[in-house]
Amino acid sequence: MVANLHLIVPNIVSRILLVEDDQEIAVMVVEMLSDNGFQAIAAGSATDMDALLRKQSFDLIVLDAMLPGEDGFSICRRLRATSVTPIIMLTALSDDIDRIVGIEIGADDYITKPFNSRELLARIKGLLRRSSYSAEPRSQQSPMQFAGWLIDPALRQLLNPDGVHVSMTTAEFDVLLAFCRNPGRIMTREQLLGLTHAGTAGPVERSIDVHVSRVRQKIEPSVHEPTMIKTVRLGGYMFTPRVKDC
Repeated sequence: MVANLHLIVPNIVSRILLVEDDQEIAVMVVEMLSDNGFQAIAAGSATDMDALLRKQSFDLIVLDAMLPGEDGFSICRRLRATSVTPIIMLTALSDDIDRIVGIEIGADDYITKPFNSRELLARIKGLLRRSSYSAEPRSQQSPMQFAGWLIDPALRQLLNPDGVHVSMTTAEFDVLLAFCRNPGRIMTREQLLGLTHAGTAGPVERSIDVHVSRVRQKIEPSVHEPTMIKTVRLGGYMFTPRVKDC
């Protein structure tokens, strides 16, 4: 069991919650994040994590897959049901299927142990940057409409034709936003990856496919016969609706 590690740094912008039962890794990651201007807290189990989440909110969660009691995959699924907080999963499992499962249940990124601390830091900064509207120029933040839906890049919100907010992960929102900014254009998986950095820890084709599948589940009238996000054989995907600025 890892004791909660709480290093407070003045003028902190982002708070990171690390859920990791390995004491050595937890200390290393918390110190690395603290040294780079973040407020970092570590919890060694789902129980410890839940206690912290009841007390405060976090800007990003780094979640180990292999934990005592409730594992990271179950935790990720549970968190994603009620929260859009960006999640990076850590695992010692190198099998591609485990990476894809993590993405399917709502993780935004994935990194395999042993990992380079600088790579983890870059992933965290990148994901926080993508989840913040301030990273884009104002000209790129105008709300857009398609097929009765409204996507707002500044507020990072998606509203369905009835005006109801639809919850999306950071990666899912980025994928849909890339489509909305390139309607009627064939987008290769590599292009989508370059525009969104979605699933950078896994194979390009499979990680993008998973995110596209999750977006389809949220916007398509029929997931089995998608009309808005068309698959282009040997090409990638095409977003078919007419998109207009609001």
